[in-house]
Amino acid sequence: QVNVVESGGGLVQAGGSLRLSCAASGRYTMGWFRQAPGKERDFVAGIRWSGDSTRYADSVKGRFTISRDNAKNTVYLQMNSLKPEDTAVYYCAVDLALAGVALSAPAYDYWGQGTQVTVSS
Repeated sequence: QVNVVESGGGLVQAGGSLRLSCAASGRYTMGWFRQAPGKERDFVAGIRWSGDSTRYADSVKGRFTISRDNAKNTVYLQMNSLKPEDTAVYYCAVDLALAGVALSAPAYDYWGQGTQVTVSS
């Protein structure tokens, strides 16, 4: 069993910034996904367990940055230039495989409870 705990969501105006944190009980490849009401859960960003590979959705490239602190088993998602369309529940997930960063939700084995991000216009 792997524990995954997100934090850092909130309400921000368009153009603002937020940083999400995700703590896991070990060093794993981790991904961030988001789900808006009535929509599917979409990949946002991911980082390999070693920190040597990252991937981003096209919609967030240049605005979001994923990073990790392996000493703390924590992954961060720095979100800048936020837009109203970024509003969603953001989920952190753990992939136990030792391959690259997967883009699909079914590839991930453990999920956090989610944190709400709301961007007002």
